[in-house]
Amino acid sequence: MDERTFFCRFGKLLYQIDGAYEEYGKICRVGANLLWILYALNDGERHSQKQICEDWAIPRSTANTVIKDLESKNYITLSQIKGERRELLVSLTPGGKEYADGILSDLYQREKKIYSEIEAPEEFLSALQKLAACIQTIAAKGDKR
Repeated sequence: MDERTFFCRFGKLLYQIDGAYEEYGKICRVGANLLWILYALNDGERHSQKQICEDWAIPRSTANTVIKDLESKNYITLSQIKGERRELLVSLTPGGKEYADGILSDLYQREKKIYSEIEAPEEFLSALQKLAACIQTIAAKGDKR
């Protein structure tokens, strides 16, 4: 296999996976960006809006719109991060946790079944992480022909 074939197959698989999550979001009547933001917030960790955008490759304006909507429904709280002037910590409220669990619990069960079928999941993720780091150099190098 040459590099063009590899990256073509990789791209198709990547978009098929992304499409499956997007379709799950549609079934739950939520957009893909809301799904991923809830997924990020529902892991029990602390997250800034900036970190969510970086980790999940969601544009800041899109994330801001979703987060403002969640805040208006009292699903999240925004709080100042000590030492940061403009960055806010995003946290699920108890009602937000219930909302996220309602959307994500079935997804987690489906992922658990799939996970059990993956051989050497840590090695698989390590290889993907290495590939992602290499691919990110495409954008970092700019337009050098």
